[in-house]
Amino acid sequence: MPATAAVLFDLDGTLVDTAPDMAGALNDIRAVDGLPPLPFAEVRPHVSHGSTAMVKLGYGLPAGEAFEAARLRFLNRYAERLAHSSALFPGGDWLLHSLEAHGLRWGIVTNKPGFLTDPLVRALGLYERAACVVAGDTLPQRKPHPAPLLLAASQAGVDPAHCVYVGDAERDVQAGRAAGMRTLVARFGYLQTGEDTLAWGADGEVHNLPEVATWLGLPAPR
Repeated sequence: MPATAAVLFDLDGTLVDTAPDMAGALNDIRAVDGLPPLPFAEVRPHVSHGSTAMVKLGYGLPAGEAFEAARLRFLNRYAERLAHSSALFPGGDWLLHSLEAHGLRWGIVTNKPGFLTDPLVRALGLYERAACVVAGDTLPQRKPHPAPLLLAASQAGVDPAHCVYVGDAERDVQAGRAAGMRTLVARFGYLQTGEDTLAWGADGEVHNLPEVATWLGLPAPR
């Protein structure tokens, strides 16, 4: 097994718990339209799939002008409350400090557009610490294409074979494998009921962020 030089993370549902603000934005625009709020437990599994999935859930509209208008309203409202309640998942700060203390680089590769990714990562105080931040529109390709992960490895100055990518969606595993990286499934992320994560072919699964350190053979938190 190649030595690990960097750990790359998906953003929503893996490194950062953005579901409270995403669900809040959806319910905010529903309220303007006179619709009742959707239960958080119903919204959470859809967050990793972005604005399209959120608006489909919230409005059930077919593709077209009305759907796109609702999606833009959602994005505008979400941008206004981007970091009200979003935070690293439990143990995330310890994990990042542990990686840094052991000389490992870390970064973020997400399909979230840059106009949302960059201010969120900055608001959480992570931007200057990350070796790379690749957003969904940094390149023409998005995950599951491997190009964003290969760019992240290049920016971090490490060989893809020495990277581990952690994500909570099948496209994360597909992208990581195609890039020649080892992959971990974040079981604590925004998974939908019945998803067979073992069928994704990842190298392992973690149930919280500190387990990433355990999988890497780093000391566990005290």
